[in-house]
Amino acid sequence: MSLYCLVHGAFQATWCWDLLIPYLEAQGHKAVTMDLPIENASTTLSQFADTVIQALPKTDDIVLVGHSMAGTIIPLVAEAVKVRQLVFVAALIPYPGVSTLDQFSHRLDSNTLKSFNYQPKDPSKLEQFHNEPDMFEPASVGKDYSDEAVLKEFFFHDCQPDVAQWAISKSRSQQSMAYIFETNPLKALPHVERKYIVCTNDRILSPTWSRYAARKRLGVDAIELPAGHCPHLSRPELLASVLTSD
Repeated sequence: MSLYCLVHGAFQATWCWDLLIPYLEAQGHKAVTMDLPIENASTTLSQFADTVIQALPKTDDIVLVGHSMAGTIIPLVAEAVKVRQLVFVAALIPYPGVSTLDQFSHRLDSNTLKSFNYQPKDPSKLEQFHNEPDMFEPASVGKDYSDEAVLKEFFFHDCQPDVAQWAISKSRSQQSMAYIFETNPLKALPHVERKYIVCTNDRILSPTWSRYAARKRLGVDAIELPAGHCPHLSRPELLASVLTSD
């Protein structure tokens, strides 16, 4: 039996795991979830990680699952708490010493960067990202994710209509942008077992980038899941099968 610590992404909360958890429990596993303080604009990556750590019971078999934004958080948790495995689900993969924005700033025009009050780093430190695939699907960039139609199109397009409407009704205001702007404080990714699940119909995070980054940064081949950005809502049984497989 494993304890699956499920860490939600932007705009979501513990409710987003409600469809997945019964499938994990049916296999004899346990799950723990928590609400990240995303509505506080000043929340840092380390504070997000502390919220996860505080929710964890003492056990030796923790599988730490991070969706989307939470990919920038779960490695920080694994630095402080012993975990058996890190699982990135349609997730960002942090690069120590730089921010997410640093990694794709070369694809943005000067006016956009200025609107972010972006302070460029040493160009030689960022050149390595110039040949990477686009991190985000172009159509998703700059969208207003407080808009229900946008959420349905990009987050929940492959969910059953009732599930999509329920998810939209539960969506939270994402005020903290630490996962985009904050320099990742890690010196290196934790040396634990890793798994990456790429959602082949993802309309937000580029599947091409996900496959590339899983191999380049985690040293693993991404596991392909025929789903959109939120497989815990659109394909919970299939996601549970992948999470629990060796």
